[in-house]
Amino acid sequence: MKKMSRKLAIILAAIGTFTCAATSAQATTTIKIGTLAPQESPWGKEFKKFTKEVADLTNGEVALDYQWNGQAGDEVLMVQKIRSGQLDAAAITAVGLAATGVSDVLAFQLPGLFPNWAKLDAARDAMKDDLGKAFESKGFTVLGWGDVGAYKTMSVGFEVRRPADLQKKNCSFIMGDAIAPKFFADIGGIAPKQVQVPEILQGLTNGSINVLTVAPLAAEQLQWASRVTNINTMTVQFGIGAMIMSNARFQSLPQAARDAIASGPQKDMQARLAKSIRNLDAQAFARMKATKTVYEPTDAEKAEWKELFARVRQELRGSYFTPAVYDRIVQLAQ
Repeated sequence: MKKMSRKLAIILAAIGTFTCAATSAQATTTIKIGTLAPQESPWGKEFKKFTKEVADLTNGEVALDYQWNGQAGDEVLMVQKIRSGQLDAAAITAVGLAATGVSDVLAFQLPGLFPNWAKLDAARDAMKDDLGKAFESKGFTVLGWGDVGAYKTMSVGFEVRRPADLQKKNCSFIMGDAIAPKFFADIGGIAPKQVQVPEILQGLTNGSINVLTVAPLAAEQLQWASRVTNINTMTVQFGIGAMIMSNARFQSLPQAARDAIASGPQKDMQARLAKSIRNLDAQAFARMKATKTVYEPTDAEKAEWKELFARVRQELRGSYFTPAVYDRIVQLAQ
């Protein structure tokens, strides 16, 4: 009888140990996040630091699992995967953000709209609450905002001095971008190719793409910079992004977990990225100017671009952007 009791006690203890271990394992909440950023890029390094901060703050109960370098697909697909539950969140650019149905966010990347980062920051801060509500109405929570860089026009084997220089060139635009097709159509004589981000490097290599408008830092990190030969110094637009999450998934988390991914560590990461990305983008631009053929537009050429930018912006008002939101962003930019 004693032997039986001893065996029973051992079995019960084993079951208890197993149950505790299983409960502990189940306590970890894993949040799957898609991104185009390479793991060792400036964005990737900050995301990994953010992951550690969240884990520390939640005693390991929340783990962030990134699918780096477009492993989850392009940004439009990432948004679809969040809707279907295959992803929980994504760190994406304005093009991806527009794919949520909040198309007005792409207005921050209208060509020639903002003269500098300070004006963009002021406008984004002023619109942040309204945009947050718009994303929530589409089923998404904005965890935090970020930047991509100051976009320049780069080319392979020729200079882009004025809009007409793009005619008959191998231009492209990212799937989901509503601005670039209108931009190319207004210039005329261009048959742009719709591409996904992972296709651009191959396109630059085989010659099917020979023009880019992108931030120098992004061009370096995605290995595009080594393929281009010329760069125009004019800033066409400022690229922004954000980390978004399924609203249902976010609301299902305990309050402590929500605070960890959307408050303290997230705000700290935003502040670090805002400073570092802009500085690193400027440094990347300086490196490209030292190794590429550089062209500074004349006043007459700048006037041509300015007129084109204004026309494209106005044509997109109402046809793509909500007039009231568009007008407010334009007013804030000025």
